[in-house]
Amino acid sequence: MKQHVIRTLGQAKRLIVTVTGCTVLVAGIAMLVLPGPAIVVIPAGLALLATEFIWARKLLITVKERIESVRKAH
Repeated sequence: MKQHVIRTLGQAKRLIVTVTGCTVLVAGIAMLVLPGPAIVVIPAGLALLATEFIWARKLLITVKERIESVRKAH
């Protein structure tokens, strides 16, 4: 019974992180054309998703590298 509860809590955590991360990421993408700090919100959404997904971790690294290269260019 205890293992079942632990497994269910883990799945609930993953679901909450996924929904929250996707929501923040979509809001950040919308901010590319709408007013708002997209350059802050998109990495925040990816950081949330990166706690659970490897693809998000890799994409976050790519975004950080691009932001850093733009920062150095100016």
